[in-house]
Amino acid sequence: MKVEVKQADLAGAGAELAVVGLFEGGELPGEIASAPGADEARSGFKKLSLLRPEGFPPVLVVGLGEREEFGLEELRVVGAVAAKEAARLEVGSIAWALPDPDNADAAEALVTGTILASYRFDRFKSDRENDDSPRLLESLTLLGPAEIEDAAMTGRVAAEAQNRARDLQSTPANVATPTFLAERAEEIATGFDAVSAEVLSRSEIEAKKMGGLLAVSQGGPQEPKLIVLRYSGGGSGPTLGLVGKGVTFDTGGISLKPGAGMPDMKMDMSGAAAVLEAVAAIAELGLALDLIAVVPSTENMPSGTAVKPGDIITQYNGKTVEVNNTDAEGRLILADALAYAIEQGAERIVDLATLTGAVVIALGSTYAAVIANDDALAEEVIEAGADSGELAWRLPLHPEYKQLMKGKFADLSNLAAKRKAGTITAGAFLEEFVGETPWAHVDIAGTAWDVGREYVGNGASGFGVRLLVELARHHSTT
Repeated sequence: MKVEVKQADLAGAGAELAVVGLFEGGELPGEIASAPGADEARSGFKKLSLLRPEGFPPVLVVGLGEREEFGLEELRVVGAVAAKEAARLEVGSIAWALPDPDNADAAEALVTGTILASYRFDRFKSDRENDDSPRLLESLTLLGPAEIEDAAMTGRVAAEAQNRARDLQSTPANVATPTFLAERAEEIATGFDAVSAEVLSRSEIEAKKMGGLLAVSQGGPQEPKLIVLRYSGGGSGPTLGLVGKGVTFDTGGISLKPGAGMPDMKMDMSGAAAVLEAVAAIAELGLALDLIAVVPSTENMPSGTAVKPGDIITQYNGKTVEVNNTDAEGRLILADALAYAIEQGAERIVDLATLTGAVVIALGSTYAAVIANDDALAEEVIEAGADSGELAWRLPLHPEYKQLMKGKFADLSNLAAKRKAGTITAGAFLEEFVGETPWAHVDIAGTAWDVGREYVGNGASGFGVRLLVELARHHSTT
């Protein structure tokens, strides 16, 4: 979407639709206050009124509610509401008179909500040209000072990256294979001089003795990939590591999942999608930090060659694991990737994964869960989530949880024998593979799709892209 900032009034913005916000007890701008119906414009949050003042394009009035209850998240929401109404009205360009025109964060939030709400996934519709879906919004103009341009562009870059992650999530697993994700990583590297890509094949993964990734992949014909992106942005801070779970389809393996909801398991690579597109956004923004991203990618399929419950494998760091449930596969591939990322130079590391159904019970779709071995890094992740609107909540990590993951015949079990604290015990398992390196695990199983927020709806959400970009901005140093 084209995004620009103009120093103009509503009449001179050059858009098909002008948009203004109205707080409870507030007043409309003088130039439209006398328009027919202006005195009946609704100020309740998300309420809409359409005015047609003489000498202006149509003006959409969006209710902002109570001023003291209005913040950046509400701006994302009203941006989405206006974008959807613009689509319903079949206009391709809108101009927003910002409620707080000098606030750069507000500009970024409004751009974010607008772009995310304008998303559509129709790649596989054969008659797209004749589709009767509403017209897509193509242009957004913010009416404000030039000083907010950088923030508006940051919002555009991050939101477009999130929409690309949603594309990856929504693409069916017969197309979005591990090889497909590897090709996307190579495409990102080709597009930015500061990014390089390396992709390890099955034979290379086997040579490195990454037993977790090999075990999960052995049930299906798709070749696993270990995808590595390196971004050299300079700066004086520690190298940030990002790891994303990339299970492109998860049947559960021999521990087969129920059929209901199985089609959504094409999105078990949501962590990988977020990491890949966050790297692309970080490179586009030119942030001053060094970064290594590692994506272990595979399918998890049942067959005569699949890993079996009770099998014992050896992970990349040498620890042995009893695979007591093949549907707890994400932690097996993440374990190899975490150890490898640290070996490759990550000095602080964050992983994203649709790891446990238990997190949906604990936190729903409002917050992702954070489990960390480092208080400062955990706080940075939570702060980045708050700033971006991709909320995260820290869960405790206690030695007793680690005891639940001890194996009977091996060092560890990939699933606790007792049905307790499933999200936390999964994190406790991952901690075994990071040593003393500051690490934070973000479980996005509840936030990756079916979130229901105004700007992402109930499909793929692309959750994590903006959180990671914001975290990288915090790490960026000059």
